[in-house]
Amino acid sequence: MPSLRTFSSLKNTVYRFYYGGILCQMAAMNMQMVTRSYLTYDVTDSASILGAMALAHAVPMTVLSLFGGVMADRMPKKYTLIVGLVGSAAVALGMALALAFDYLSAERVSSWWVLIVASVVQGIIMGLMMPSRQSIIAEIVSVDQLMNAIALNTFGMNVLRFLMPALAGVIIDTYGYETVYYIMTGLYVISVVFIGFLPLTRARSRSDVSALADLKDGLRYVRREPTILLILGFTLVIIVLSRPYQFLLPVFTVDILKAGATEMGILMSVAGIGAMLGSLVLASIPGKKRGILLIISGLMLSLALASFSFSEKWILSLTLIAFVGLGDTGRVTLANTLVQYYVDDKYRGRVMSLLMMEFGIMSFGVFFAGLMTDAIGVQWSIGGLAILLCLVCIGALAFSQRLRKLE
Repeated sequence: MPSLRTFSSLKNTVYRFYYGGILCQMAAMNMQMVTRSYLTYDVTDSASILGAMALAHAVPMTVLSLFGGVMADRMPKKYTLIVGLVGSAAVALGMALALAFDYLSAERVSSWWVLIVASVVQGIIMGLMMPSRQSIIAEIVSVDQLMNAIALNTFGMNVLRFLMPALAGVIIDTYGYETVYYIMTGLYVISVVFIGFLPLTRARSRSDVSALADLKDGLRYVRREPTILLILGFTLVIIVLSRPYQFLLPVFTVDILKAGATEMGILMSVAGIGAMLGSLVLASIPGKKRGILLIISGLMLSLALASFSFSEKWILSLTLIAFVGLGDTGRVTLANTLVQYYVDDKYRGRVMSLLMMEFGIMSFGVFFAGLMTDAIGVQWSIGGLAILLCLVCIGALAFSQRLRKLE
């Protein structure tokens, strides 16, 4: 039965503990996406500062992701996850207290530095933790269940992407920003409890060599594996050209659609509906022709995002952003699966760190998109990047035979 195949990885008890922990973490992160960006725009009224906040997150995440990959290959991933989640809870609690005592507020315009510091610390945590979070999946499920497990992982994230942004928007408008951060703190703590039940996984690389030597060895491995390099490169292009819209969504919401935090949360939730449907489809189909599906996902994402960028109608924007979510989840699931399918187990953590590092690099794109938005407007800034991505995907479809033939 299709339903049994779709949710087959959940028969694995260890995967269920992992799944519960990751869902709690992602619930908090999806609430944060709305809260932090909308709060920043509320306090500063500046797209450039929104971009600067993304850059503050990007720099430590980009630099430290490589060392996070080394950690993932050298030590039990469970410990890295627990420390990272405890750190995330501390950051969320600190933000809640800063808001509760009115240090961080629209009345104190210069207080936006607190948001920048929180972004830096969260970037450090994510850079060190994310490679372990992603690469541990291949150690707790069988090879034939890998795509199903990753797709279910993405599905769960997208359910939360549907529910949590809208919930966060309503809570912001009803109870204030600090309430959201208190809830986030509790979610991170629950996540620690779930991850605590995971077994210790064995190290994949030697511990008698330096971390820097391990890092260089991982980079050499990627350089001599053209398939891995191609997947990482194509994924990087999609991320850099498409993801800035998420950070600049407050500008679309306030300036183009003339709406508020609740409506912004609804936009993100509708994107989550499209992503959720895409995840279920990918969890149900056989693991074949994943290369061409990756290209088609990027093409769908670019066309939907370009159309969304120039829409000024609420209903049309809601419809288009659902297709943005659908294309984006295809890119996330397929790129993650392809990398884990083709990578040597010994280098899994370090290669996954490069995939996670791309999310940090993406924030550099957000920073420049923020500057472009202040100069030429958010519609041409995000829309122009989406049109460029469309051309890249058409080029890959026409000329990249290796990428098209990946299984």
